Amino acid sequence: MRQTTGTRKSPGEKLVKDIKRATRKQYSSEEKIRIVLDGLRGEDSIAELCRREGISQGIYYKWSKDFMEAGKKRLAGDTARAANTDEVKDLRREARDLKEVVAEQTLELRLLVKAHRYQSSMHMNLELSPVHPSDKKSCMRLIGLQMSLASGTAP
Repeated sequence: MRQTTGTRKSPGEKLVKDIKRATRKQYSSEEKIRIVLDGLRGEDSIAELCRREGISQGIYYKWSKDFMEAGKKRLAGDTARAANTDEVKDLRREARDLKEVVAEQTLELRLLVKAHRYQSSMHMNLELSPVHPSDKKSCMRLIGLQMSLASGTAP
């Protein structure tokens, strides 16, 4: 028979540990920075600060080290600045506008291809001027031609 040394945890202890882990307070970046800056001010001892904030000293020193390392990297120019919310909103708006332009261009291209295929299949001799991608009037004329061909009325 195998004997246990007592290091094995009962299911109840494991459950308690899991609950503590799940209900542990999560600190935001702003809270961590505030706590580290409070410690750097030196108004209270680190031990007192950690007791007041409910964290261990080891956690405080880890945050402090991370804070200092990030500051060094930023000052050295090693990292790109994170975009703020206004920049993110502007970039998303620009991406949306660009997607709309791409969608419009794709639609115009599909209509032009359909018009060309229809023209080729009917062997019609239509006088069409060459279309430059920036020539909006020509594109719209061809789209109108395609629509009129689809409806059965020739120009």
